[in-house]
Amino acid sequence: MKSSHKGIAEGALFALNIFVIVLLIAGDSLVVPRWLQPVGRMHPLILHFPIVILMLAMVMEFFRYREEFINEKLYQTFTSYLLLLGALLSSITVIMGLFLSREPGYEGDTLQWHKWFGVSVAFSGYGVYLIRHTSKYTVRLAKAGVVITVFCLIVAGHLGGNLTHGQDFVLGPVMDNSKNTVPIDQALVYNDVIRPIFEVKCQSCHNPDKMKGGLMLTDSAAIMKGGKNGKLFIAGDPAMSLLLQRVHLPETEKKHMPPTGKTQLTDDEKMLLYLWIKSKASFSKKVIDLPAADSLRMIAATRLKPAESTDEEYDISAASEKDIQKLNNNYRAVYPLANESPALAVNIYNKSTYNVKVLDELSPVKKQVVSLDLNKMPVKDADLKTIAKFENLRRLNLNFSDVTGKGLKELSGLKYLKSVSLAGVKLTTADVKQLIAIKSLNELAVWDSGLNPADLQSLQKQNPKLSLLTGFKDDGKVMKLTSPQLKNASVIFKQSYALQLSNPIKGADIRYTTDGSAPDSIKAISFKPGVVFTQSTVIRARAFKAGWLGSDTVQFNVYKCAYTPDSISFIQYPDNKYKGDGAKTIIDKELGGGNFGNGKWIASQKDLAVMMWFNKPIDLRSLSLNVMRNIGSQIFLPAAVEVWAGADQNHLKLLSTLKIGTPAKTDPFALIPLECKLKSTQQVSCIKLVAQPLKSVPDWHPAKGKPGWVFLDEVFLN
Repeated sequence: MKSSHKGIAEGALFALNIFVIVLLIAGDSLVVPRWLQPVGRMHPLILHFPIVILMLAMVMEFFRYREEFINEKLYQTFTSYLLLLGALLSSITVIMGLFLSREPGYEGDTLQWHKWFGVSVAFSGYGVYLIRHTSKYTVRLAKAGVVITVFCLIVAGHLGGNLTHGQDFVLGPVMDNSKNTVPIDQALVYNDVIRPIFEVKCQSCHNPDKMKGGLMLTDSAAIMKGGKNGKLFIAGDPAMSLLLQRVHLPETEKKHMPPTGKTQLTDDEKMLLYLWIKSKASFSKKVIDLPAADSLRMIAATRLKPAESTDEEYDISAASEKDIQKLNNNYRAVYPLANESPALAVNIYNKSTYNVKVLDELSPVKKQVVSLDLNKMPVKDADLKTIAKFENLRRLNLNFSDVTGKGLKELSGLKYLKSVSLAGVKLTTADVKQLIAIKSLNELAVWDSGLNPADLQSLQKQNPKLSLLTGFKDDGKVMKLTSPQLKNASVIFKQSYALQLSNPIKGADIRYTTDGSAPDSIKAISFKPGVVFTQSTVIRARAFKAGWLGSDTVQFNVYKCAYTPDSISFIQYPDNKYKGDGAKTIIDKELGGGNFGNGKWIASQKDLAVMMWFNKPIDLRSLSLNVMRNIGSQIFLPAAVEVWAGADQNHLKLLSTLKIGTPAKTDPFALIPLECKLKSTQQVSCIKLVAQPLKSVPDWHPAKGKPGWVFLDEVFLN
């Protein structure tokens, strides 16, 4: 006589399989009530247990007719119970899966195949259990039932893994993906740099079979369409892009992407997405179409193959990593031309610090340097002798430098030199002939060099294979000027700030304002060297030139900070994810910029408080703190700021309280210096600053009711 609990289990198994059939017949008409949805969502959590039980039961069933087991009562009884338990749990798991499949975001062929193979596991397991005690059950039938059940189990598991973790989840680690890596000269920014990030980190939840949030990230049309929360990004405006807001949210936040438990994006991947969106998120642009010193191109180069060209094969040994690290600093970048390539590219910047020693210091890696960018550096003819020592140099950028044509003869010994850029350098045909004589040279940029069309035509005849880049050709269309550039090394000053503005188009008239108005070509001040500011100022600038369209308006904020504390420490600490480099982050004279996840910001959803000390008393008139507002990422201006000061931390007085109004849904992204003015000058040795976050996010925000984040990157004391 069957035991009562076994009979109950068999009855339950029968009922569950009937229920599975009912659910399958219901099909699209099945509506899962909200209170039952949590049961469906337990499907991924529970399914591993029946897989193990059923697999073990099938192994034992496969060998049940062996001589040593066929008369072993314990073996037969244990197998029977194990098979019953496995079939019972499989049916429960299938029902959970059918509930889960009715939620939004689950669709496609993979889901359908996973569903039917999963149902087959439950039915085949139950079938084996039903007939295993009948007289018609044979060795061949037992093994066939086992093989069918295990096959369905493996296929269903593989398809389930693809649904949860993306395609090729199981075999991905052993597959050779190197064949998918294209040479940098053939690579597209989206297709070969950005898309692989989506494929590995995002498409497991955003694919045709599983469209979480109504979002699919498998093709350009779907990416531009976005999901149920709107567009994924605003091309050219990373600060207002939902994609970046979600990946930079704290991992503890429900809307952080990828979800907790999934493989997270690396810092390089986050930066690539930021730079791609900032550069207008093109789906067709080539990597090599980006400027050589462009950050997106530099990072992408480390993920791509070197250019497939016999000319680009370098018979040189790799430089020491220690030497490369030592040479990287705040005026020079040294980096591999491509992943695992011994060839190095060097970018020199910061005009104020340049001298020939910057080149001499590259001596330890002179054999590995194949690309040298000295764009807009004050390079002299004498410096070309040092450049000529880089014997494997292929590409040289001397645009808008101080070299003259007479010094170019020094480059004639560079037998591998392929490309030279001399835009903005005054040249004669005799000067250029010195370079044309270099047999390896195949590209020469000479726009804005004073050469007339007849000169260029003559030079081209002397070397028909040479590509002469002559810049702008008048096709009747009016061109827009590029925006003015700020040349100062820093935007924070102590006493005075000598403004340095420039434009790469010679003869452009730069006009600027300091009252917040848009600069025009008539009323706005025309920039001339010698402009000095002694207070924090917002500068808006625009370039104009006859025959050209005026440039876009750009804004530069410069900040005065007369005093720097001798020591600083937290009283109330920031969130561990946004702690920067400790309290000194806000007095290191380095602004955090628009990327709040770059380690240069401190932030908290609770009061943020620091104490600052001075060895000698200071005359404090005002305190400003630079904060971020990015409402899409739950970052609001502080609700209030308090400034306390005194002779020491035991004798502090409240000197200023700044309260911010209620945030609005239309508030744009901004980096804002909040000034806390004092009624009169105070002589103090100790200052306590308290920034209080918004206690409750407004109802119009998705995070309504939760505290806002307050982000702080610098404090200015005057």
